[in-house]
Amino acid sequence: MAALSCQFHSINHLNSQKVKSRSKHSIISCSAQPIQSNIKVVINGAAKEIGRAAVLAVTNARGMEVAGAVDSHLVGEDIGQVCGMEEPLEIPILNDLTMVLGSISQSKATAVVIDFTDPTTVYDNVKQATAFGMKSVVYVPRIELDTVAALSAFCEKASMGVLVAPTLSIGSILLQQAAISASFHYRNIEIVESRANANDLPSADANQIANNLSNLGQIYNREDSSTDVLARGQVLGDGIRVHSLVLPGLPSSTTVHFSGPGEVYSIKHDITDVQCLMPGLLLAIRKVVRLKNLVYGLEKFL
Repeated sequence: MAALSCQFHSINHLNSQKVKSRSKHSIISCSAQPIQSNIKVVINGAAKEIGRAAVLAVTNARGMEVAGAVDSHLVGEDIGQVCGMEEPLEIPILNDLTMVLGSISQSKATAVVIDFTDPTTVYDNVKQATAFGMKSVVYVPRIELDTVAALSAFCEKASMGVLVAPTLSIGSILLQQAAISASFHYRNIEIVESRANANDLPSADANQIANNLSNLGQIYNREDSSTDVLARGQVLGDGIRVHSLVLPGLPSSTTVHFSGPGEVYSIKHDITDVQCLMPGLLLAIRKVVRLKNLVYGLEKFL
């Protein structure tokens, strides 16, 4: 479809060499411009807490709309009602990604698949999306770097855009960037984190921070590198120690402590609700449609 765009132009004409009279004519020029259709968004893992939050965020965002919901739970339920919306979206939750993608691909619209599943299915999910000409945003904590490398090679060959985001929290990304800057000035670094449960500790955030700092080629905590005292925490990367506090009701929190002669510098980030991931998710959707390869990390677009 196209929209008609018209512009009004005024042109002055001078008559004779001595400017005896001035005549004015108007010209209207029109051109057809394509209408930008909404990005069709498929949410794989829609029944999860983050999936439901994504449905609400995409529905309320400009330029995109929920087009499909995939999950093995609540199959057949309307995703709008599952999310507590006043009106149903008339989009049932299905347990067949191929069926959903095939249906949406018939519209020839730009589409993005959001993957909230698990590391064992990500590769096949991205391949399916690519087969139907759709880009993917992958937010699957604990995804293996070998899987990311395999996806990168696949996307390069298929010229298809995929964004793999270790985190969608903009605050978490800013903390990581601040930690990198601080690490050039301090050699004693420790990470203290808190979580409501003990699943996958140290957390993906702590691992990411330790990896980022270790890639700078520096050795940290040299004076304490050889201790075997368990209370000193787990060592990640090049001597960075992580301490994990687990108590029900605690917010998801990450603090990085740096110390130097006569001072301590600490940076902290707290997550109190899954809503904090939604601005990053919407940014990822808008950016991935322009990609033709795999990009690792939302920070590339901040």
